[in-house]
Amino acid sequence: MIDWLGPDEWQAVALSLKVSLWATLLSLPFGLICALALARGRFFGREVLNWLVHLPLVLPPVVTGYLLLLGFGRQGPIGSLLDSLFGITLAFQWTGAALAASIMAFPLMVRAMRLAIEAVDPKLEEAAATLGASRLRVFSTVTLPLILPGIIAGVVLAFAKAMGEFGATITFVSNIPGETRTVPSAIYAFLQVPGGESSALRLVGVAVAIAIGALILSEWLSRKIAHRISGT
Repeated sequence: MIDWLGPDEWQAVALSLKVSLWATLLSLPFGLICALALARGRFFGREVLNWLVHLPLVLPPVVTGYLLLLGFGRQGPIGSLLDSLFGITLAFQWTGAALAASIMAFPLMVRAMRLAIEAVDPKLEEAAATLGASRLRVFSTVTLPLILPGIIAGVVLAFAKAMGEFGATITFVSNIPGETRTVPSAIYAFLQVPGGESSALRLVGVAVAIAIGALILSEWLSRKIAHRISGT
């Protein structure tokens, strides 16, 4: 692949994989907590949380990116605080691309996990609790194994969304070669210059190959887990 792709193309692929991986890892713990809260929780503000989680799905990605720039830019309230206290800058950095991608991918991850949790029969959890198991033990020994396929689906969806994210990312971190130029941004940039179609086409092929590979891995892991749960 390295020989097939040019240096700029390979750089975009490597950065996209890096951003997507960190975006997925960043979303995973918060996504699982939100999914559990929405599926099992009964608390004031639950509907508001549901709206906030799904808001990036209905907002134009450019709007999400601009809101990130207002909040996490160097002059924004959160961005200036991170910069002054920890020296962390997100705007126009690959870390900002990971943040933007994680926010855009978050609703898809939560949705997949929530559906998996809601499919678990609460009586199984109640039976484990009546036998003296703590909530943490019930979750780790009963709930978690049953929802693992949903978690895997959520992770794959989040990774794929992060790989393809364009609007929020380019608005928040721009399109800087070697710094924030991911595969979608590189495809867009190559299509703006004469003779760039071949480079764009190669990156499209890489993106399709990565997406198919992620789906195959997801299906394989889900089947392995399902066979282990069923004991076959």
